Order: sequence, then structure tokens, then C-alpha cells
Amino acid sequence: MKRAFDMVFSLIALCIFFIPMLMIAFWLKFVEKHSLFFSQQRVGKNREAFKIYKFQSMVDGTITPTGKILRKSGLDELPQFLNVLKGDMSIVGPRALSLYDIQRLRWDDNHYDARWAIKPGITGLAQIYGGQHKKSSWFWDKKYIQRHSLIGDFGLILVSFLMNFFGKRRIRNLIWQKKKLK
Repeated sequence: MKRAFDMVFSLIALCIFFIPMLMIAFWLKFVEKHSLFFSQQRVGKNREAFKIYKFQSMVDGTITPTGKILRKSGLDELPQFLNVLKGDMSIVGPRALSLYDIQRLRWDDNHYDARWAIKPGITGLAQIYGGQHKKSSWFWDKKYIQRHSLIGDFGLILVSFLMNFFGKRRIRNLIWQKKKLK
């Protein structure tokens, strides 16, 4: 059922974002004059390697002016819907990591096998809640692995869309509103 959801959602997303993707591609190719896509080896389900695709947002290690906008809005990740259609990724799941990141985080032992039992996602709990730290990423990845459902996935997609539209910081502040203790 999740695969069918991923396929249908990816096709809809690619149709909706077709014109913006063409505009981004045109701008990157003819205005900034660099490659359209960035690809990198990542580790997926069952620790199988695959190439992840994103719009190019950096040149020679420097974020381009368009790259700043693409990264802030999340539009740089639109080509990942192609990864979902290919079956390498899901819409929602743990972050797709490079082999370097796995070794850096020391997630290459059997303790983290559950993480590799499902496909990585374009979005997920760790991406939404800002899990860039080893312990918090693993916390959110475990939560997702234990409790994922299509309804939960739809909610995470909605929050991700709001983050892309209104900004990550603003939505995270709403999620993590701190109550003042008296």
C-alpha cells in the first residue's frame, strides 16, 4: 500500500511542480550556467546504494544565489520524486545518508539495522524536527520505524509542505512552542 501511495503522490507532485521545475532548470542552465542536477551515492533499504538527485545548489563548494532560495524552500529536493518513482526512496522515511555520514555517525553496526529495513524518505520525522544530531536523528528515525502509517505519512507531508511554504524555522517554532513556566 505504501508503494502505491508513493507512486501516486510522486506522479501528482511531478505534475504540480512540472512548470516550476522547468523554470528552475532553465535558470540554472542559462542564467547561472552550471549543471542542473547534483547526484550522490546514498544508502537505502537493506543498505543498497543508489544515486539521489537534487537540483544543483552549490558550485565549487559555494552556495549559489539560486541555491540559497532552493535550499530554503526545499525546491532543491523536487528531483527526488524521480528517486521515489524508481523505487529507491519513499516520500516519508528516515533521511537518505551517504556512506561517509553513516561512518561519521557510527551507524554501520547491527544496532542500527532497523533503520535500513525501510526505504529512506524525502521527508520524515528527523527532517521535520531538525534531527541533525546523531542522537536526535536516531530517536526520530526509531519513532518513525515503530509507528509509521499512511495517515501519519500524510500528516508529515502536510507539515513538510508548510515548512517549504512558510519556512522551516517558523513551523518548527510553532511545533516547539515553549510554555513559560511561572
